[in-house]
Order: sequence, then structure tokens, then C-alpha cells
Amino acid sequence: MAYLKLLRPKDWAKNLFLYIPLFFGGEIFNIQKLTNITFGFIAFSFVASSIYIINDYRDREDDRKHPVKCKRPLAAGTVSPTAALILCGLLLLVGFGLAWWIRDKFLFVIGIYFLVNLSYSLGLKSIAILDIILLAIGFVLRIKGGSVISFVPLSEWIVIMVFLLAVFMALGKRRDDVLLKLSSGTDMRKSIKGYNLELLNTLLALVCAVIAVAYLMYTMAPETIQHMGTNRLYYTCIFVFAGIFRYLSLIYISTDSGSPTKILYKDRFIQITLLLWIASYIFLLYVLKDRTFFK
Repeated sequence: MAYLKLLRPKDWAKNLFLYIPLFFGGEIFNIQKLTNITFGFIAFSFVASSIYIINDYRDREDDRKHPVKCKRPLAAGTVSPTAALILCGLLLLVGFGLAWWIRDKFLFVIGIYFLVNLSYSLGLKSIAILDIILLAIGFVLRIKGGSVISFVPLSEWIVIMVFLLAVFMALGKRRDDVLLKLSSGTDMRKSIKGYNLELLNTLLALVCAVIAVAYLMYTMAPETIQHMGTNRLYYTCIFVFAGIFRYLSLIYISTDSGSPTKILYKDRFIQITLLLWIASYIFLLYVLKDRTFFK
């Protein structure tokens, strides 16, 4: 059980971003491409878990001071450092091997992802602002990986929105770290010295506004309407805004922003909003045949 926990399988939900190009490209029901993306999801998850192990190995002393991270296997001592590094090597071997089998360009993308996150774990995460940007780049590489596997080109709007959304969630997580520092008096990560509540609150408001405008512009852009075959995508804005507002509510009122993945798993409001957003897209792109229905 400790070894499974070391892999952080709950964080594999982040790799669902690989499916985004297929979804927005209107080919989510293409079985062949869906199968290939699923293999890519497995490869990405294995490589991501190897990064988690490297990060936990380096941070095991600092993690013991954290109220939540102290329960991680390496910090808690339930898995030995040697065994963890061996497992890391096996995950990299299988992950990169599977990526090469899927497509050489996907191997290139996942290789960049590994190098970016390795650099992050080895020291760049200590630099404020840069740590957030690197995390966001990881999500962009996920959708790029999904694009090269499925041969579905990425819209610049999708890249921009995924990057902004990742920045938004990372800022919420940093805000949680600042609150922990204020309550415990201990820096939970080195980069936290470059943040305070005033800065993070300002950045959250700024990024939130940009996300809202970017999504609206995407749904009404002529190229989007032409590609999707509908001018009604702006109806889905209500679910996007509801999800963002709920996340802000958790940050500012419930002070629960430690992990966006954890919030996704436990917050019913966000789960329902996400499902409704997906359902609305499926309805508009895949189900609705009569284009005059809403006229």
C-alpha cells in the first residue's frame, strides 16, 4: 500500500488533460484515437510518478515538517529511499518505452516534460513565480502530448486557457502554503519567501479575469465557430464561471486550496459543474443535429 501511495495515483487525474485535444477536436468517440490516448495516459502517469518519487526523495526532510506531507511514504519512513529510487527507474523505463511505442514525437514531448519537472524538483521550484510557470508548462505539455498522439492540431486558445487554468490552480496552492506559514511559522517550501497573501490575492484576481475573457473569446472566435460547426459554445461559459467561482470560494472562505486534485475528488459542486460542462459540450458538438433548435 505504501508503494502505491508513493506513486500518487490520485494525481494521475492531471494526465486526463491528454484527452483535451481529442475532445475539443470533435473526435472523442474515435475508438482508435481514444485507445492510443489511453496508452499515452498510462505512459505519462508512469513518468509523472517517477518525478513524484524524485521530488519526495529530495524533500523528505522538509515534508516531515508539513502537517499533510509528513504522511508521504518517504517522509514517514514506510518506504526506504533505495527501494523508491529503484521503483523510479522502473517507471521511467516502462513509461519511456511505452511512449516510444506509441509515437516518436510523443516520446519527445514526454521527454521534455520529464526534463522540465526534473529541473523543477532539483531546484527551480525554489524560485518564486518561476515555480508556478513551470507547473503550468507541465499541463501544456500534457495537451501537446495528446495532440501528437491523436494527430489533432491544437488551437492557440486551448493552449492559452490550459496554461492560465494551471497558473490559477497553482496560485491557490501557494496561497495555502502562505496560510500554513502564517499559522505554523515554518516555510513549507523555499519559494514561499517570494509570496505573500496580498500578492497572491492580486494574481488570483488577475488570472481569474483573464481566464474568463479568454474562454469567452474562444467560444465566439470565428475560427472556433467554423471548426466546431456551431456558434453556441458560449452557453458553456456558465459552467466554467461556476467552477472558477467555486474554487475561489474554497480558497477565500473555506481556506481549502492545498491540492486542486484533492478538491476535484471531494468537492461535489465542482464535480457536478465539470460533468455539466462536459455534457453541454457533448450535446452541442456530438448530439445536436438540428442547428435551428435554439434560433
